[in-house]
Amino acid sequence: MKLVTALAEASVAPEGHLQPYTYQRRELVEPDWRRFPGWSEITQAEWESAQWQRAHCVKNVRQLRRVMGDLLDEAFYADLERDQRERATMSMLLPPQMLNTMDTASTEAFYADPVRRYMLPVFSDRRTDWPSHPFASRDSLHEAEMWAVEGLTHRYPTKVLAELLPTCPQYCGHCTRMDLVGNSTPQIDKHKFTIKQPDRLEEMLAYLGRTPQVRDVVVSGGDVANMPWARLEDFVGRLLDVENIRDVRLATKALMGLPQHWLQDDVRAGMERLATKARRRGAQLAIHTHVNAAQSMTPLVARATQAMLDAGVRDVRNQGVLMRGVNHTVEQLLDLCFALQDNGVLPYYFYLCDMIPFSEHWRLSLGEAQRLQHGIMGYLPGFATPRIVCDVPYVGKRWVHQVADYDTARGISYWTKNYRTGIEADDPEALERQYEYYDPIHTLPETGQDWWRDHAGDDGDAHGRDLDAAAASRAASEAMRDQ
Repeated sequence: MKLVTALAEASVAPEGHLQPYTYQRRELVEPDWRRFPGWSEITQAEWESAQWQRAHCVKNVRQLRRVMGDLLDEAFYADLERDQRERATMSMLLPPQMLNTMDTASTEAFYADPVRRYMLPVFSDRRTDWPSHPFASRDSLHEAEMWAVEGLTHRYPTKVLAELLPTCPQYCGHCTRMDLVGNSTPQIDKHKFTIKQPDRLEEMLAYLGRTPQVRDVVVSGGDVANMPWARLEDFVGRLLDVENIRDVRLATKALMGLPQHWLQDDVRAGMERLATKARRRGAQLAIHTHVNAAQSMTPLVARATQAMLDAGVRDVRNQGVLMRGVNHTVEQLLDLCFALQDNGVLPYYFYLCDMIPFSEHWRLSLGEAQRLQHGIMGYLPGFATPRIVCDVPYVGKRWVHQVADYDTARGISYWTKNYRTGIEADDPEALERQYEYYDPIHTLPETGQDWWRDHAGDDGDAHGRDLDAAAASRAASEAMRDQ
């Protein structure tokens, strides 16, 4: 099987008009890691070892210097150090596999690189006018409020999210679970699970066994690639013993960030056992990964994907995040989607970046997302055309064109829902209320930016009376929860 990706190029249609985007097959490439001074003598066998990759993750500026040598100017390291002190919500953890896909031709190229932009953010990336939205919050989706048991979020009627562990093999700068996942940073003191993992997993299984309306479990964290395989296989196998569970999705960015893990013999054999068990009882087992840039699809990632499909999983699907400077143009998004689709990964969702602290430089407005959805239509097969969604607090995923009302001047969108979350069983108005979501303020017209300046403190944290009114639905939901 030839490994391919796509390249956006202008082409001339038969009648002579330029197409906005042209698909072209391109062979995947594993960049030569030996260009890094710190890895100049690393063999292919070492590079393809999951153990070597984990042992040589970059965790701090000192380690990055050691790997990069003279490839970067000193100013970049100072920029990175300042971000780590003053802005970062995630600690640094970068596998060699991911660092190797970044453009190291010059310091300027490294700054501009899409993968670097979200995996290794620097202070100069962030906005200085509105580094955080006034309504940004640590647990922006309020998942912990909806825990049925610790770590098990029951937000949708038939689906739950099982957060098995709070670690990953790699830490994304924009992580929506930044309040729980990873090590604490100078800005964020991370929450900790209070119940030991074996007891938490038992409580999860017990809840699912007594809640027959749940049929779908997303097994996540963190990243399931950090769970010892025997423990993960045991948990998923027991999930498949629960009669009402018909869909199990394993969430792992490591399929891209650390494909070496998923290529290990014991992992492949274990996935085959789980897929066989699922098939025999009429359930579906799939993998969800998180790829945001076409360059991340390399031959090793394609091999790991194929290994999982060969093991019998129904699908490998991608859930990406829209981010400015990463994948915010139609060309970038279609290049990524074709790189995925051509190599066994189904483009599934792209989310608007959640409203966590210090994320405004990444976030796109709802209007920009709607235009991207329009721009990618018609190029991919219908089943492989991803939905661009807004994950609305206290609502859930909504296709960007499902918005009920949209004040484009102030950047406030209003959403409705057709089900109650796990905290609204006794809320008679949950399905009648409108719920707000907010565009990045810097994307608004001057009148909208002026409105926010008038209604928030200079530090972006104070809320005026009008902001309180705009948050009425959120306050009402919280009041119902606390009763």
